[in-house]
Amino acid sequence: MQFPPGFLWGSATSAYQVEGAVREGGRGESIWDRFCREPGKVKDGDHGDVACDHYHRWEDDVALMADLGLSAYRFSIAWPRVLPEGSGRVNQAGLDYYRRLAEKLLARGIRPAATLYHWDLPQVLQDKGGWTNRETADRFAEFTSVTVRALGDLIPDWITHNEPWVVAFVGHTWGSHAPGIRGGWWTGLQVAHHVLLSHGMGVQAFRAAAPAGAKVGVVLNLGSTYAASDSPADVAAARRQDGFANRWFLDPVLRGAYPADMVSYYEEKFGPLSFVQPGDLATIAQPIDFLGINYYSSATVMAKPDGDYFELAFAPATRPVTALNWEVVPEGLFDLLVRIKREYGEIPLYITENGAAYNDVLGTDGKVADSERVAYLGQHFAAAARAIAAGVNLKGYYVWSLMDNFEWAEGYSKRFGIVYTDYPTLRRVPKESYYFYRDVIRRGGLDSGGVFP
Repeated sequence: MQFPPGFLWGSATSAYQVEGAVREGGRGESIWDRFCREPGKVKDGDHGDVACDHYHRWEDDVALMADLGLSAYRFSIAWPRVLPEGSGRVNQAGLDYYRRLAEKLLARGIRPAATLYHWDLPQVLQDKGGWTNRETADRFAEFTSVTVRALGDLIPDWITHNEPWVVAFVGHTWGSHAPGIRGGWWTGLQVAHHVLLSHGMGVQAFRAAAPAGAKVGVVLNLGSTYAASDSPADVAAARRQDGFANRWFLDPVLRGAYPADMVSYYEEKFGPLSFVQPGDLATIAQPIDFLGINYYSSATVMAKPDGDYFELAFAPATRPVTALNWEVVPEGLFDLLVRIKREYGEIPLYITENGAAYNDVLGTDGKVADSERVAYLGQHFAAAARAIAAGVNLKGYYVWSLMDNFEWAEGYSKRFGIVYTDYPTLRRVPKESYYFYRDVIRRGGLDSGGVFP
C-alpha cells in the first residue's frame, strides 16, 4: 500500500466556498452571490459572504496545510476578483491576493494548483446569457490569458474547469445550482458544449501565456456505472448513464468527438445539436498535460421506461452512505481508473477531489471524531494504490476538502472538511481524519497492518 516517490498528497478548496470577502478587494458580483439571495435556493438562506473568511485567514490556513504535510494545494481563482466586469479592466488587487497565497505556499514547500473556473461566473456575463451565450467562451479565454500571464511564474499546475457536467446540468437543466436555470436537456447540452469549447480555447490561451514547464488539464466528475442485472435492458441503461455522466465529457476532450450512441440518442430526443459548429471539436481536443478526476461515488442503474431521464432508475444503495446519501463505493474508483487507462491511454491522472460529508460534531473535549471519514478515505486510498499497482499513471491525490465550507445549495449544513470550521467563531479544529491523513502522508501510504476499518 505504498505510493511511488514524488506522489503528490494534496487537499482542495474553491474560492466561493471558503474566501468570503465578496465585496472587498475590488471583487465583482458572481452568479452565486445573486443565486444565494433568491429565496428558497440555498438551505437556510446561507451564502458565501463570509464563508470561512479564507481571504483574511489564508496564512493560518497555509500553516495548517504545512503541519498536515501537504505537498500540493488546489484552490480556485475567482473570475470576479480578477475581471470584475467579466472582461476588460483587470483588478490588480485580486491578482495580488492570489500571488501572496501562491508565494506563501511555495515558501512552505506546497505546490500550488489553480482552477480557473469553479462555478463563480461574473454576474455581468450571466446578464448577457452566461454559458448559453457562445461568446462566454471567448471571455473565459481572456480571463485565462490575463491570469496565467500574471501568476504563471508561481503556479505550475493549472485547471481550466471544474466539473463541466455540474455547470451544465445542475445549473442549467435542473436549476438547483447557480444560475438556477431550469432550461431542460437541450439547454444543458448547449451549456456543456460551450463550457467544453471554452476549455479548449482556455488551453490555447494557456499555451500562449504560460512559462515553459507549466501544465494544464481539466477536472471532470466521474464515476463507475454498473448495470443492476445482466439483462440487455439494464446493460443498455447503464451504457446510457455512462454516456451522459462520463463519456459525453471524456470523449470530446480526449478523442475529439462526442460518443456516437449519445449523439443519436440526444438528437432523437431533443433535436439537432445545432450549437456544435465546424472546428469546435478540434478546439475542445487541444492536448492537455493531465486529467483531473473528482470521484465521490458510483451508480448502479436499471431500465425503467418512465424513469426521470434516459428511461432508467438508480438502484437502492446496498452499501453505507454519507450524509448526502451518496453510496460509498471505493471499488468504483479502482474500476474507473483502470477503465480510463484502458480506453483513453496513458494520460497522467490526478484525483483532484475525493472525500465525504458526515455529521461531524465538535466534542466537549475540543476534538472532532470522524471515524466514518477516516474509513472512507482509507478505503479510497487503498483503491488508488491498487490502481497504481495495476499500471495506472496516477500522480497525486487531493482530499476534498481542507476545511468545512459553504456546500453550494446545501449551505453550511454539510461538512466535508478534514478540518472542522466552527462557523460562529471561524475557529479551525483539525479532525481525526486530519491526523489520519497526516500519518498516511508521512508513511507515503497505508499501513498494511490495517489503519482503517
